Amino acid sequence: MDHKAAIDLIYLEARLIDEKRLEEWFELYTEDALYWMPLTRNQPEGLGHTSLFYEDKLLLRVRIRRLQDPKAYSQQQASFCQHVLQVPQVEQESNEGLVLRTPFFYMESKLDQQFALSGVCFHTLVRYNGSWHIRQKKIELLNCDAALPSIEMFV
Repeated sequence: MDHKAAIDLIYLEARLIDEKRLEEWFELYTEDALYWMPLTRNQPEGLGHTSLFYEDKLLLRVRIRRLQDPKAYSQQQASFCQHVLQVPQVEQESNEGLVLRTPFFYMESKLDQQFALSGVCFHTLVRYNGSWHIRQKKIELLNCDAALPSIEMFV
């Protein structure tokens, strides 16, 4: 499989979020995609457990529209973010696709307030129309069990 193209997709995804190119970012995901941030360590799955995020593509669309809405109260002072990624590593490979593991550092800023998150992302990638797409993004925060501030952007 073309691992370089898969790894490039992970870097592209972070850049699109950082640059607020959310429509392009949205298109990286499959129709059955899941965006999942577990609430606890070693959480076996997201559907039967409480999660920080457990969103399908429809909910991702709703969140994008909220962020883009000029009347969105939470964005009257816009939020910005920056990802710093380690090199993604192939964790699992099958005929269906790849799972990549990427340790990250994430900073979100709004006026004079900033907060940082770090952890590991697991991207499940599949081939769709000749290129890699994201079927699932699982974000395991280092401090997932802490009291966290409101996360406005996509991690």
